[in-house]
Amino acid sequence: MISQRFTLAICFLVSMLLPVPHLFSQENIEPKIDVLASETYKTNEPGVSILVAKNGKVIYQKAFGKASLELDVPMTPNHVFEIGSITKQFTAIAILMLQEQGKLKVSDDITKYIPDYPTKGKTITIHNLLNHTSGIKSYTNIPSFRQFAAKDMSPKELIDVFKDEPMDFNPGEQYSYNNSGYILLGYIIEVVSGMTYEDFVEKNIFEKIGMTNSYYGSKKELIKNRALGYQEGENGYENADYLSMTLPYAAGSLMSTTNDLLKWQNALNNYTFITKDSYETAIHGSTLNNGEHIPYGYGLGENTISGSPSIQHGGGIFGYTTMGIYLPEEDIFVSALSNCNCKNVTDLATRIAAIAIGKPIPSKADAITLSENELNTWVGAYEFDGNIIRHITVENGKVYSLREGSVKLEIFPLSKTHFFFESGTTAYKFSKDDNGKKQVIMINDNNETLGHETDKAPPAEKESITVSQDILNTYVGKYELQPEFIITITTNNEGQLFAEATGQPKFEVFAEAKDRFFLKVVAASISFNVDDKGVVTGLTLHQNGANMPAKKVE
Repeated sequence: MISQRFTLAICFLVSMLLPVPHLFSQENIEPKIDVLASETYKTNEPGVSILVAKNGKVIYQKAFGKASLELDVPMTPNHVFEIGSITKQFTAIAILMLQEQGKLKVSDDITKYIPDYPTKGKTITIHNLLNHTSGIKSYTNIPSFRQFAAKDMSPKELIDVFKDEPMDFNPGEQYSYNNSGYILLGYIIEVVSGMTYEDFVEKNIFEKIGMTNSYYGSKKELIKNRALGYQEGENGYENADYLSMTLPYAAGSLMSTTNDLLKWQNALNNYTFITKDSYETAIHGSTLNNGEHIPYGYGLGENTISGSPSIQHGGGIFGYTTMGIYLPEEDIFVSALSNCNCKNVTDLATRIAAIAIGKPIPSKADAITLSENELNTWVGAYEFDGNIIRHITVENGKVYSLREGSVKLEIFPLSKTHFFFESGTTAYKFSKDDNGKKQVIMINDNNETLGHETDKAPPAEKESITVSQDILNTYVGKYELQPEFIITITTNNEGQLFAEATGQPKFEVFAEAKDRFFLKVVAASISFNVDDKGVVTGLTLHQNGANMPAKKVE
């Protein structure tokens, strides 16, 4: 039920990089997507269904891997998946439909429709629920969530789970991705329409545009072509933990196919359900009380891929990860649905979208080989605004970038002057100014900043310390950063500790204190939280200025 794009950075590797400096025609996207997908989704593993459309028409559609490991059923484009938080856009559009019918306003206080909801003396509007600024505690972040995950609940019973929790902040002051808000939205739809949420969506959306293979999720109902959900266990793949579909409700309980999601996107583009003005409100982000813009609108969010604006939302639910991306300038839609929470389908969909618009994201395979002299050309220190210093070094034939106060990261050459990061959204373009002095433009998708050569010496590398094996062993376990997004900590009993995030490779982490470890592959660190009895209760991921707590679940 998480959005894999509109939370803070919750994984160690960021999926978007700068485009390779040559274009691919849409005629040859098929082999490139085939290679990309087959590398990630192997024939004998859980799979993925992929669709790419241009101008509303399919230009690529294939499936990889298995829909059922037990029955050895290959994945097909017709398989049905739990789509997780992609559900939220259906809920948001339903609210806007009711607003256009004059049955509610997004500016309404939620107590107009849920009179007994304890708002703690605050004014919480439907708008605050839609864009995750309500401050209400997300029920999926409550420690007991896993304990009742198999229990069927009515919407009112589910609301009772979180309604008395303390608020995280005042409404409108912050953005924090929140499943509770969409539970309340689903209940408001029921109050206003006089229909269950399930019936409202099926009759007013699915039936209207012929989404014949889309459903309100059910574990009991026989659903033709259902792809079974999997997760990774200690001994390989296993069936996903059971989750009652009454719990994700309006935040994540819908099921669909890539074909049906294309029908949905086309309907949105054609303003089938709501007016253009309402849709523009949903897709162009929103603002906090202080006027700060946030990229999340109503069930959808703004982003960019290789410099092109995109509208997108992903989902994660027990056994499934999903992503939908629309690029309005190119009129390209990409849907990728996977039946495992162990692969990074967001990264795959993003790279496919970049290929489809002719701006592919580079990988290490695109790097070229330079001579030693060429590698050393740009060695030195570069000063950017804010007294930020970045050092470029060459070691054993590899080029590295080090921002002072951070960690050293390898960069890869696309040309003699253009280098990219494997694990970030940043690239460098080096040149010389009119006086022959070196300079570099740092490109972060659409943003560019200029750094000038300076004579500052590189700082000493961050050093690690040794932590006893007994202490390392206490950190071993699984930590839930978001539902279905787990950081797994392991040790090899040789004094090394490793971290592996859902859908990401395993990386060694290095101790700077007995309870704090840093990564060398990306500027991030992990600190472990220990209670008064010495029991490890969780960890905190520190990255990009954010501190993201994760509870220990195993």
